[in-house]
Amino acid sequence: MRISRRELAGWLAASGMARGGRAAPQEPDASHLGNLYPFIQKLADGAPHELSFLRPEFRDLKNWQRRARAKVFELLLYTPPPVAPQPELIAKTERDGYLEEYLSFQTAPETRVRGYVLVPKNLKAPAPGVVVLHSHDGIYLWGKEKVIEGRDEHPWLTRFKQQRYAGRGIAADLARRGYVTIAIDMFYWGERRMLLDDDPPAWRERPRTMTEEEIQNFNRRASQNESLVARSLLTAGASWPGILVWDDIRALDYLASRPEVDKRRLASVGLSVGGFRSFMLAALDERIKAAVDVGWMTSFGSQIKRHVINSMGLSFMPAGLYRHLDLPDLAAAVAPRALLVINGSEDRLFAPDGVKAAFEKIARCYAKAGAAERQRCSLYDAPHEFNAEMQAEAWKWLERWV
Repeated sequence: MRISRRELAGWLAASGMARGGRAAPQEPDASHLGNLYPFIQKLADGAPHELSFLRPEFRDLKNWQRRARAKVFELLLYTPPPVAPQPELIAKTERDGYLEEYLSFQTAPETRVRGYVLVPKNLKAPAPGVVVLHSHDGIYLWGKEKVIEGRDEHPWLTRFKQQRYAGRGIAADLARRGYVTIAIDMFYWGERRMLLDDDPPAWRERPRTMTEEEIQNFNRRASQNESLVARSLLTAGASWPGILVWDDIRALDYLASRPEVDKRRLASVGLSVGGFRSFMLAALDERIKAAVDVGWMTSFGSQIKRHVINSMGLSFMPAGLYRHLDLPDLAAAVAPRALLVINGSEDRLFAPDGVKAAFEKIARCYAKAGAAERQRCSLYDAPHEFNAEMQAEAWKWLERWV
C-alpha cells in the first residue's frame, strides 16, 4: 500500500504535527487564536530584537557572535558538564559502499545515546564528516532510522521515506559520496521514545509485523504527551531545546574525534526539525563549515496568526528567543561559513510572508558580514519534503564548501 500525500498530511495533522484538539478555522484570514490573537501578535511585533546583527551598533562580527551565542545558551537552560564519549560498538555491518557502525556514546553524565556512524569504504585519508539530523513529522517510533538505509525496515517507514526523502537514506548516500556520517535519535524519538510500564510488546519492540493501527496509536500517544514531557523538563529546571542542542553538539564532538574524519571539514544537514537543528548547530558551533537547513526557516512573528499549531513546538523552540533575535538573525552566527536554506512554496507549516522575510534577512546578514556568496536560500515548488532535486542542490553545496 502506498500512502498518498493527502493521506499522509491528513494523518500527520491529526496525530503528530498538529497539537490542537479542535479543527482549525477554515476562513483564510482567521487566526487560530481567536480573540487572543491581537494581544499576542502585538507582543511579537513589539519585540526589540536587541541582538540582531543588522542593528547599526553591531559592527564587529566576532564580538557580536560571542554575545549572541551566549544569549542562546542562556535561554536553553541546559549546560551539562563535558564528558568523554566512551563509545561502545554494538554491531558493525558491511554495506554497499560503506561500513555501518551501530554504537552508543555518552553525551552527558546521565545520558547515553545510540546512533549510526557510516564510514566510506577504502578511505586513504581522513574524510569530511556530516551530522545528519532526522525530522519530526509526528512520527516518534523511528528517529535516526529515517535517514539511514534500513535492513528489513518496516514497510510503513519505507513508505514514509518515499514521501519525505525521495525514498533515500541520505546518510548512506553521503557516505557513498565520501563523507563519514553520524545520525542519532533526538530525545523522545526512536530508541529514546517514551515507554510506559503497561505498553504493549509491539510498542516496545517495533517488530516488522507491527500494524498500521499500532503505529498510529503510538505516534498519537507520543504527540499528546509532548507538552507533558516539555513541562516536566521545565519543572526540573531544564529545557527540551537545550537537551536537543547539546546532544547534537556532543554528536559532533564524537564525529570529530573519529580517526577517519578530517575535523577541519565538518557539516550538518537535516529536514524539518532536522533542518532547524542543522541551522542551530552551525550557529552555535564554529566547527561546522557548511550547513544545509531543509524545510525549517521562517520569521517567528509571521507564524503566530495561523501557523503555530503545526510548527512551533516546545520540543525545540528556545523560550524568549524572539525578544532578542528572530530565527534568521542567527544566520549571522553562521557567517562567514556556508549556509544553504531550502523551503517549499507548498509547505503549509510556514507562513509564506515569514519565509520571504527570513530569506531576505539571511541575505542581509551575510552581506553585512562580507560573505554574501556563502549563503543561498532556495524556494522550490514543493511541499514539506527533501526531494531528489533538493538533495542534488544540497550535495553540490557540500562539495563546494566542505
